[in-house]
Amino acid sequence: MSSPAPQIRSRMPRLAEGAVDRAFNRARLTVVPRVRSRAPRVPFVTLVTVIMLAGVVGLLVFNTSMQQSSFATTNLQQEATSLGLREQTLQLELENLRDPQRVALKAQKMGMVPVGTPAFLDLGTGKVIGKRVPATDTGLHIRPYAALKPRSLNPPPTIVTEQPADADANPDTNTDANTRADTGATSPERQGATGRND
Repeated sequence: MSSPAPQIRSRMPRLAEGAVDRAFNRARLTVVPRVRSRAPRVPFVTLVTVIMLAGVVGLLVFNTSMQQSSFATTNLQQEATSLGLREQTLQLELENLRDPQRVALKAQKMGMVPVGTPAFLDLGTGKVIGKRVPATDTGLHIRPYAALKPRSLNPPPTIVTEQPADADANPDTNTDANTRADTGATSPERQGATGRND
């Protein structure tokens, strides 16, 4: 009779193989076919279209508002320029009204006269300090005198006389007159124009 140990040894791998086979059969994995699911395209296309339309409308609104603000800025700049010119005009008018000569002329037309030397009254003693002189019209010249031009800016007038009409028709006389002018001879007309009598 054979010993039981080798039989047990020979059964062990078979038992293990059987257990593995049973476990594999129980937990056998099967390949599941891939399910292709398509997302609906209509919502995505609608979303992209809405975003693009919103962008275009936003750009149009932004461009319109920028144009309106540009027109408003131009109008405000023109108004500021006109107000600046108006201010300068009013400043010139004010300076003209404050001109001392104008004020003095207006006062003189109203019958006012320049004040003389003042006298002071001492309130404690009741005495008048200074000489009392009544204000009278002294004939004060308010307007400035006209400026005189120097002689170099006021030369004597130059008188030019015309040549007779027949001198243009005869070229010989023109050449003769030109020769006399070149040689330094003076004609009677030129002597009269310069005021010299030789």
